Amino acid sequence: MTSVAAALMEAPINPAEHVDDQALVAAALGGRPAAFGTLVERYDRAIYHLAYRTLRDQEEARDVAQEAFFKAYRSLRTFKPGAKFSTWIFSITYHACCDRLARRKRYSNEELPERADQAAGPEAEAIASDEARRLRAAIEALPEKYRTVITLYHLQGRQYDEIAQVLGMPMGTVKTHLFRAKEQLRRLLSEDAAGVSE
Repeated sequence: MTSVAAALMEAPINPAEHVDDQALVAAALGGRPAAFGTLVERYDRAIYHLAYRTLRDQEEARDVAQEAFFKAYRSLRTFKPGAKFSTWIFSITYHACCDRLARRKRYSNEELPERADQAAGPEAEAIASDEARRLRAAIEALPEKYRTVITLYHLQGRQYDEIAQVLGMPMGTVKTHLFRAKEQLRRLLSEDAAGVSE
């Protein structure tokens, strides 16, 4: 156990203090659930956004975020020392989203209707400019595999190698998906701008 993790075992967790993810995992494994709570606070927003961008449903995104943290907590002993906690929790989240998407396809041969409350989420309220709204709409129009890569790379700031680990695909495929996603975004945004100017 590191000295930081040992110190965490003694002192209360202060979420404002930046403590290394590895030390928080070690403290949680040592019997300090508050340490895992700090990890949840640290990644909750990013996990929700990944789930929302993948599933396009607020309720399901919240459910998947809770499910991902629950799975992570239950299997914390399988977390490899030296690995990045963010990569691990993003991977758990992405696979939970894939399971939900597979269930959707299994139970319905038609596309599910879009929920009425999707457009009125916290993201929609925060976006003020027309340009940002058009970009958000263009990202939503991308196929799921491109939307997820764009979300992880541009909105979450993840690197190619981490995205490849999260999605379980070769780095070359990640780069190809990102390139194609950007091309589709450019096309969608230029079509939208042309439609606005007419």
